[in-house]
Formats: sequence, structure tokens, C-alpha cells
Amino acid sequence: MNPNIKDAIAAAFVADALSLGVHWVYDISEIETKYGRLTSMVKPELAPYHKSKQKGEFTHYGDQIMVLLESVTGSSGFNLTHFSSAWQKMFQSYNGYMDHATKETMQNFNSEKKPEASGSLSLDLSGASRIAPLALYYGEDVIAFIDAARAQTAMTHNQVEVTACAELFSRVAVMVLKGTNPINAFDKALNDMPDALKLQQMVRAGLESRSDDTREVIVKFGQECSIQAALPSTIHLIVKYENNLKEALIENIMAGGDSSARGILAGFILGCFQGLETIPKQWLEDMTAYEKIIRLMQ
Repeated sequence: MNPNIKDAIAAAFVADALSLGVHWVYDISEIETKYGRLTSMVKPELAPYHKSKQKGEFTHYGDQIMVLLESVTGSSGFNLTHFSSAWQKMFQSYNGYMDHATKETMQNFNSEKKPEASGSLSLDLSGASRIAPLALYYGEDVIAFIDAARAQTAMTHNQVEVTACAELFSRVAVMVLKGTNPINAFDKALNDMPDALKLQQMVRAGLESRSDDTREVIVKFGQECSIQAALPSTIHLIVKYENNLKEALIENIMAGGDSSARGILAGFILGCFQGLETIPKQWLEDMTAYEKIIRLMQ
């Protein structure tokens, strides 16, 4: 197995834990006034959404990635029935924030819809951001990776654009793991997805913004959760900080808004490209589930 696969999964979790403290804080000046340039994990204090969480824990996005990691390692691969059961079990007694997509999906499950038809109508990127654990089994098999990524995404975000994002990042991850740099990987992935016309413009905008200031770019694209804003912002982070994962994750949280979804995917792809080379050891140590993640991956 490519050693960068495990690093990439760890990087996705690190990105979420780092985002926790300022997740969904949209006023950049508020973050700067409180922390200066935030370079460490902190307890959520500025936004009300994750008040039940402590420093080093995950947002509700990261908690779902953990469910997927536990499911694929327990099933020796992706099994939608197993994942959906574990996902429902967590949210039936969840001590944390439940967003609209989660609530709608739970309502659909409670109405006895199957996991293939349980997904919400949300256009948030977060549904596609969970895919990192799939690389453990499908990091060298792009077709299997795409199938699993689309299925796990559609379970909660059953929208064409969001499942297309899951395919896009699956394709890019496999190519990057084989040595292609991220910029070329996105170009190639777009060529391999001629039907994903709605993504084309967003991806191109992200690629073309790589020489611009990150905070200005993300504010311009939009700090919110929707793929319209979050996808080009995520592409920007990946291609601007192609060789510096640490800087990508710091600038991501300093840009405010839905930093978690952006950071998770940026961490995953840059982890595929460069491993954890630039990640401070302290970030890993501060992550409360780090030992569990390593144990599951082994």
C-alpha cells in the first residue's frame, strides 16, 4: 500500500479537528481578534454550533468520516448497508450539531427509505468530503473508488452535483497517489468527466485563482457550505499550497465559514501528494482520536 494513503486519511481528520474551533465563523476579523493567526487546535468558543465539543475533537463532518472508517475497516471494504446502519446509530443519540442534510436523511430513514434513496436535497460539499477512508481499499482502483464514493455521498446528499464532486476527488486522489501533481490531476479528471458540466466552471475558477490571496479568494467565491462556493475554494487551497499542507490548513481556517468541508478535502488530496511531511506533530497529538485512527488503519 502507498504509505501516503494512511497519511492522507490522517490529514483529513486533522483538517476537521483544526477547523472545529472556528467552524462557521464567517467574520474573519472576529477570528483574528480572538486568536491572531490561528495555528493550533482550540476549543469552540466563537460559534454556537459545536459547544459540546472539546479541543482536538471533530465536527459532525469528522464524526461521520470516523463512522465510514470504522465501517470500511470492519467490512474489509465499502458496504452501503453496513455504513448506513452505523451512521444512523450514531445520529440516533448524537451529542453534537445536526445540520439540515443530516436531519432530512434521518427523516427519510425513519420513513423506511433504503440507503440508496435516503439522501437529502442538500448541495453542500460536506457529503462528498467524507471519502478519505475509501482510499484504504480503493486507492489504486479508480472505478471502485468512484462507485463507493458516489454511494456514500448519495446516502446523505442525493444531488447530481455533489456526487459528481465525490467522483472528481476520487479520480484526483488516485492520480495523485500515482505521482501526478494536483493541478494536472484536476485537468485530467475534468477531461474524464465530460458530463459534469456544472463543475467545470467552478474547478477552472479555483485553478485560475492559485496566485491570489486565499482569504480574498474564499470570500469572493463564498464561505458557505454549498459546492458553488466551497468547491472552487477547495481547489484553490490544493493548488496554491501544493507543497505545504500545513499552510493550506491554516489559511483555510483563517478564511472563515465552512472551513471543515474545504479543509478535509484539501488535507486528503495534499496528504495523497506529500504525506504528513509538513504537518506539526503537535496537531496529531492534540487530536483525541488519533490513536484510534491509526489502530483502525492498521
